[in-house]
Amino acid sequence: MTRLKLTRRGTLAGGFFLATVLSAGLPAQAADFPDRQVTLVVPFAAGGSTDVVARILAQKMSEDLGQQVIVQNVAGAGGNLGADNVARADPDGYTILMGTVATHALNPLILKSTPYDPEKDFAPISLLVLVPNVLVVNPELPAKTLAELVALLKANPGTYSYASSGNGTPLHLSGELFKAMAGVDMEHIPYKGSGPALNDVLGNQVPIMFDNLPSSSGHIKSGTLRALAVTTKERAPSFPNVPTVGETVPGYETYTWNALFAPAGTPADVVERLNAAANKALADPEVSKKMADFSAVIIASTPEQLGAHVKAEIAKWTPVVRDAKIELE
Repeated sequence: MTRLKLTRRGTLAGGFFLATVLSAGLPAQAADFPDRQVTLVVPFAAGGSTDVVARILAQKMSEDLGQQVIVQNVAGAGGNLGADNVARADPDGYTILMGTVATHALNPLILKSTPYDPEKDFAPISLLVLVPNVLVVNPELPAKTLAELVALLKANPGTYSYASSGNGTPLHLSGELFKAMAGVDMEHIPYKGSGPALNDVLGNQVPIMFDNLPSSSGHIKSGTLRALAVTTKERAPSFPNVPTVGETVPGYETYTWNALFAPAGTPADVVERLNAAANKALADPEVSKKMADFSAVIIASTPEQLGAHVKAEIAKWTPVVRDAKIELE
């Protein structure tokens, strides 16, 4: 029988080899994360509000992480395609998602089947920003305040219609929530995107619309649209003279939000590293100014706060979707 004689040097070398073999199968740890580029998946086409937020953030996060954060647009299925790609990615922090109210609250409620669970299949990183929606009307509509609009709709039930960017979108559901809470009746006219909807409101084919504030802001400033109210709890800093819906309809609040998610199972210290980089980027004066110009309100949450936010959003929208009988393939 051959005996293996170990020297101190051999023992150390063997220990190092064993540690290397064992660590090769372990997830990435924050100490060496990241050592290559990070892909930030935007589940919508380039140019929209989610894409703009992602690109502003990615540039500044790259500086802090010491590796490029590359924005990848994976559009399709109302955001489900890109979100599912991230849910199925390796849980190592190198593929993350720019999630929204659509991917993590509305789609799971309105679609007959979704390929992922918005809570179980993702590790929350940070709730980044809230982007207000705004209730706008064509200037020819005889309502100069939200109270006047509510009175007009109550006096003429079913006579007026409102446009949205499509069935089941956050803008559609903002309208449905308003109808329920204000006790009014108006017909929903869905479009294939907010652009075509906005064009018809500008042309007065449809007199009312819930829109993202950034896309309507130029028309509001020029007077081609009249802003009656923003949908957030507080007035938008970019339009301080525009009241909130809640000032007339107490308790009303909707908004578009953007948040970072990693695949479920991503190590906690990697999540914390990404959280720190994202929140540091949001604190940068240049980023803060760009977000303010974009009418986005910075939140910069903890992972736990984002997890609680997703639960609250699902709870808020469940009865709205149910009562409006919205279900899509």
